[in-house]
Amino acid sequence: MTEKHETPRLAPPVVLLHGVGLDRTVWDALRALMPEQTDALDLPGHGARPPLRAPASLAELADDVRARMPRGPVHLVGFSLGALIAQHIAAFHPEVVASLTCVSSVCKRTPDEAAAVAGRLEAARADFPASVATSLERWFPHDTEVPPATIVATERVLLANDRASYLHAYEVFATGDAVIAPELHRITAPTLAITGELDPGSTPEMTARLAAAVPGARALVVPGARHMLPVEDAPALAAALTAFIDETQKAEATA
Repeated sequence: MTEKHETPRLAPPVVLLHGVGLDRTVWDALRALMPEQTDALDLPGHGARPPLRAPASLAELADDVRARMPRGPVHLVGFSLGALIAQHIAAFHPEVVASLTCVSSVCKRTPDEAAAVAGRLEAARADFPASVATSLERWFPHDTEVPPATIVATERVLLANDRASYLHAYEVFATGDAVIAPELHRITAPTLAITGELDPGSTPEMTARLAAAVPGARALVVPGARHMLPVEDAPALAAALTAFIDETQKAEATA
């Protein structure tokens, strides 16, 4: 009698979504520490993707990303703007998300927080190179341990943006949390919200708001880290991601 052997189920791949003005290379240090089935996508208007030639909505960016994701459910990881896009995908297309991780995500900005990001958008409209310099100073203060070569590479990516496209994407980032906030209760995937202790824009308070808004979500704060967690402390982020994804897969296997 021939024994039947079940084909082992492959673990869902990990898909990484970067932040506004960056590209998929922001994940290089993290990808080196993650499982082989980990891929990073350029957001619409970024990296190798065509520039955005008109204002876009969060839903439009999310639909573009979803169309390029691998088939089947994925462990979806979004950073900053990428986190808002990932939340939209998880809320409206739960069948494609095995787990959701939101890295350095904004959530339910207060009036003061909304005014601050609106001010940064206006500053970028007025003087794009100066706004890039300000962002770098905010992300990488003088006492940062991030290698100078990484900071230079980040600056190069930012300055290479098509400026009109960048502004369209930044407007989604500046307003997208208000769009997705009423829908966060729809997310059913296991969810982790993680940020740096010293992140001035995607604060630990915002991470707590996000974890409270998504059913069953948890919050994690990385000590001493700022906004650019994927490059500032890739080992800590990789460890948190790996543990969360492993736990999610074990729970799925025993369900």
